[in-house]
Amino acid sequence: MNFLESVQMAGKTLLANKLRSALTMLGIIIGNGSVIAMIGIGEGGQKFVANQLNSLGPNILFVIPGNEEVQRVSRDVTRTLVLEDAKAIATQVPTIAATSAELNSRQVVTYKNRNTDVNIIGTTPSFLTVRDFEVATGRFFTDIDMKRSNQVVVLGAKLKEKLFGNTNPVSQQIRIKNASFQVIGVLTDKGSNLGVDYDESALVPILTSANRLVGKTSPYGLEVTYIVASAKDADSVDAAEFQITNLLRQRHKLVGENDFTIRTQKDALQTVGQISGALTTMLAAIAGISLFVGGIGIMNIMLVSVTERTQEIGLRKAIGATQQDILLQFIIEAVIVSVIGGLVGTAVGVGCIILVSALTPLEASISIVSITMAVGISGGIGLFFGVVPARRAAQLDPIVALRSA
Repeated sequence: MNFLESVQMAGKTLLANKLRSALTMLGIIIGNGSVIAMIGIGEGGQKFVANQLNSLGPNILFVIPGNEEVQRVSRDVTRTLVLEDAKAIATQVPTIAATSAELNSRQVVTYKNRNTDVNIIGTTPSFLTVRDFEVATGRFFTDIDMKRSNQVVVLGAKLKEKLFGNTNPVSQQIRIKNASFQVIGVLTDKGSNLGVDYDESALVPILTSANRLVGKTSPYGLEVTYIVASAKDADSVDAAEFQITNLLRQRHKLVGENDFTIRTQKDALQTVGQISGALTTMLAAIAGISLFVGGIGIMNIMLVSVTERTQEIGLRKAIGATQQDILLQFIIEAVIVSVIGGLVGTAVGVGCIILVSALTPLEASISIVSITMAVGISGGIGLFFGVVPARRAAQLDPIVALRSA
């Protein structure tokens, strides 16, 4: 019997037991679909976070109070950065194009009978340039607003909807911590960055925040939550990090460890890539367990099939079929089940990826490599787990097989 006849006979056998064949494929279908979907969604999550980091602004460096060891041990880090540090970076570091500082606090914002607890961001006029934000309506505050500690506020897009709905908020008065502020502008949609949702935040001049909302607590100047600096270009980021480190060490008169940490977009992207890659691998491995379970299911069903088809095997061997013919037929049946299950599972996985992309912000991607690997592995599983029942069928004695029937 040649290979083509073995394939035809295997196909007829599987079609004669459609329900059993379908149930045998189920484990492979679930395994393949899960592996492909998990890898695609994991890559989509990685792209989503990378886009969020890129939206922070071009060539951004974050200067954060406290060294890395202190930050790991405690969230309550003493603020070691002041507004004068940001001004020094802007004027004394040649590789920096612009800097801004942020002083964050939680306050209740009220407009008429509507109130909400939001993040109040005290910042500088250079915020728009450094963070690559745009004003949708009105204007942003100026150097004059900051020097005079004017009580003006720029609203995030979502906060504007909460407080004003479809009404234009520009020139309206809102209250922040019992102080009246005039709305002068609304930012475009941006989303959250580093855990801060700017769409639901309110931005005020940093001196106004210190004088009216937070208060000054340091004898060395106005403490800030962190400083954000924009390098002149991507090639200047490493040099800017080195120069900022030297400048702040001199300003803070440090001898030992730094009392600040500098983080760049490149560092953040590498960290995100490592974490998301590990999570994707872990999820794919968990999903891959179902492929193994599916292979065991194939072996179990094929062993049952050998028992049920004892008479057929005996008859075929009695009329001249060799052990190799019987072995080949059962292996082909197992591989066909695995490959068809793999293809159906691939369709299910791709469908899940398309659905996730349509219903969520994740740009889940279809990986040709993962599809090829999943289908190849499923075929290999069919071959591996099909060998035991195939060998058992091939080794049946024809006389014993005919008698047992």
